[in-house]
Amino acid sequence: MLGGKAGGADGAAPRQREASEGAAQREEEQEDDGDEDLRDGGVPFFVNRGGLPVNEPTWERMWRHVAKIHPEGEKVAQRIRGATDLPKIPIPSVPAFQLSTPIPERLEAIQRYIRELQYNHTGTQFFEIKKSRPLTGLMDLAKEMTKEALPIKCLEAVILGIYLTNNITTLERFPISFKTHFSGNYFRHIVLGVNFGGRYGALGISRREELMYKAPTFRTLSELVFDFEEAYRRCWHTLKKVKLGQYVSHDPHSVEQIEWKHSILDVEKLGHEDFRKELERHARDMRLKISKGTGPPSPTKDRKKDVSSPQRVQSSPHRRNSRGERRPSGEKKPADSKAMPDLNGYQIRV
Repeated sequence: MLGGKAGGADGAAPRQREASEGAAQREEEQEDDGDEDLRDGGVPFFVNRGGLPVNEPTWERMWRHVAKIHPEGEKVAQRIRGATDLPKIPIPSVPAFQLSTPIPERLEAIQRYIRELQYNHTGTQFFEIKKSRPLTGLMDLAKEMTKEALPIKCLEAVILGIYLTNNITTLERFPISFKTHFSGNYFRHIVLGVNFGGRYGALGISRREELMYKAPTFRTLSELVFDFEEAYRRCWHTLKKVKLGQYVSHDPHSVEQIEWKHSILDVEKLGHEDFRKELERHARDMRLKISKGTGPPSPTKDRKKDVSSPQRVQSSPHRRNSRGERRPSGEKKPADSKAMPDLNGYQIRV
């Protein structure tokens, strides 16, 4: 009996290690494929795929999930749903600017608007973000967000930030994704990096004040990312990976996809100095694409007058070339073999 138990324990340990390693490998493969598991710090959440207004099955599922994850359980759901005197929630006004309004002031106003929508704690994401959709489709979705004025999560805030800054053509925007580890769970977060006048900042939303807005005062991209890393450290999180996208087009009618993961940087494998170098390499890549005219095109008067301009026709080959020229910076996601964007694929990253 003792020998049998010992043999079972010895055999179980390797199997457990293999299972753990296999799960980790599957997680990495999922990440590279862009299929994020719908979890927020180890806690699953749902996505409203039925559109708005929310249909009855989604509505009931949301409240069941609230009762499951809230400390007060079903009591909090019953108290809110049974109330007849709930206060009316004010609808934030979409910021409007004069041409003379300085860019930093515009960014602050946009961030205030995103903050006023509030972070979504319900466990159900109200707007379905398909990351493989063309930019024009995502901008239509952002417009719907402003009409509905519902609480949002971080990925929705990035799409909204792109929409609200489209007319600021001197501002470049690009996604920055973070993967951190805390108390046995992995957490994922995304913000919209901005570059104005050679200075970097960020727009976004988070439960934590220090993990969203950053004024465009950072001299380099690495300074901005290290500031986020320090903010995570103060929250007892360890930064594991950073994923950087390319500049996003200012053309709201562009059929290009957002390039979410041009550079995938493993913080632990690279070390501090190499991590900094890779961040600056990515920043140089973005600047070169803009200076060479191979980056995302911004709308011009000519293109507004003539939608069949050669500029529009050439933008797609340029983007495909840029994907093929990716440098081996840390880890790289394999180039997508599809020439046209998948309008039906679901790729959700929160």
